[in-house]
Amino acid sequence: MRHTEEAICADAKPAVSWLVATRDAGAALHLEILGLRHQVAVLNRSRPPRVRLTAADRVLWAWLSRAWSGWRPGLVLVKPATVLAWHRRGVRLFWTWKSRSRTGRPAAAPEVRALMRRMATANPLWGAPRIHGELQKVGMSVSQATAATYMPRRDRPPSQPWRTFLANPIGQIMAADFFVVPTVNRLLFVLVILAHDRRRIVHVAVTDQPTAAWTAQQLRNAFPEDHAPTYLRHDRDAAFTDVVFTIAAMQIHEVVTALRSPWQNAYVERLIGSIRRECLVHVIVLSVARAPGASSRTTSRTTCTRGRT
Repeated sequence: MRHTEEAICADAKPAVSWLVATRDAGAALHLEILGLRHQVAVLNRSRPPRVRLTAADRVLWAWLSRAWSGWRPGLVLVKPATVLAWHRRGVRLFWTWKSRSRTGRPAAAPEVRALMRRMATANPLWGAPRIHGELQKVGMSVSQATAATYMPRRDRPPSQPWRTFLANPIGQIMAADFFVVPTVNRLLFVLVILAHDRRRIVHVAVTDQPTAAWTAQQLRNAFPEDHAPTYLRHDRDAAFTDVVFTIAAMQIHEVVTALRSPWQNAYVERLIGSIRRECLVHVIVLSVARAPGASSRTTSRTTCTRGRT
């Protein structure tokens, strides 16, 4: 097909040039013959099942519509309005190309671009400001933006996504908090330590007086030997303030929440809310059963009875 088009164009070039040069009385006849032969060639090359016109065909008929006055009766492939639309589009494309914007800073010379790339490759720590300054020292007038444009892009290792960034330290984060359980004659303070990775309850302890010594001992019981987490999140309760040295001795980094901001320790606060909604609102705590061997201020079991409504 391509060879056929080239042959047609080769046959048409001498005829067109001769018609343009002579413009005699027989020019219209020769143009008609050229148009008819071109249509026959198009039909032969695109016989099944649709007529296919190339850009060269459209250019030829756009020119014939201006050079041949009787081109309409001899046109059978497309409608005359289609040829006129081709001509209008060609005029638009020509003037768009003619009036294209040529403003802006001229491009840097190839030697300067090669020099900037070589400087950036030989000095990986140099940025655009340094290369711009070095070029100015040798008398080359190049802006810093041009130096940044022509510097080669260095391949950087892909950074981890946010999900991975958040999941990396979650296995080393635990949260601790106190909540109050009212009984018949006194208040009980419950310490809950929760692991962030699986929302797992690590340690629970109950006392009626949460002193600093008791809190420090509960932390030792919850994190024996080398099982201490990297981070421990808690609020500004005085019970945690007095055990700062114990936490530091266990090589645990404290993450203290802001004042009156329980949402910053959301996981353990949600656990405490679930305990209150699912258990404490349905039972009445009557007494505290003391575990064998426990101290007078620490208990491990509570005796509750379900309240009747």
